[in-house]
This record gives sequence, structure tokens and C-alpha cells, in this order.
Amino acid sequence: MADATPAVSPLRRRMIDDMTLRNLSPATQRSYLHAVAKFSRHFNRSPDGLGLEDVRAFQAYLVSQGISWPGLNQTVCALRFFYGVTLNRAEIPERIAYARTPRELPTRL
Repeated sequence: MADATPAVSPLRRRMIDDMTLRNLSPATQRSYLHAVAKFSRHFNRSPDGLGLEDVRAFQAYLVSQGISWPGLNQTVCALRFFYGVTLNRAEIPERIAYARTPRELPTRL
């Protein structure tokens, strides 16, 4: 009888372990895993082979698709965690910019 659970890649397992060690909530873990998987699928490559320019291109793609500012920032958090903690590439997370919510003028000046 075959095991019904899909195999988890070593990289995904490492990220899950890193998030668990840091006591990230299950919802945050799901969100981060989803964001990194979406990033990987966008380029059809393993995320550990992608770099800062790929992150910038992915952010531009998400904005062009109309992602909300909080959704974009959640993706940024996931990618910063992935590169900074899981891959231990400290130079990348500090260069991944958070989105700034567009300022709206007050209705009454």
C-alpha cells in the first residue's frame, strides 16, 4: 500500500522547521509557504536558484495583477524570511522593499 501523503522537498521541510522553531503561527506558515511556492511557480524554477532581480520582477508582476498592498507585503515578508533565514543569505532580505500604501488626500482640507 502506497503512502498517500506527498513527499516534501528538503528545502520546504527546512523552511517549515525554521518557521516552527521561531513559533510562527500555522496561518503564517501556510501563507509563507504559499507565497514562496507561487514565486517558484512563476519562474518555473526552485526558489533557491532565484535572486533579487527575480524578486523585483515578481513584485512588479503581482502589482500588475492588482494584488492588495497588504497581500504584497505578506509576500515580501515570506520572501525575506525564506532568503534571510532558510537560505541564510542575509544580503538579500534587507534589499527586498515593502510596499507603501498609497496616501489618500483627506476628503476635507
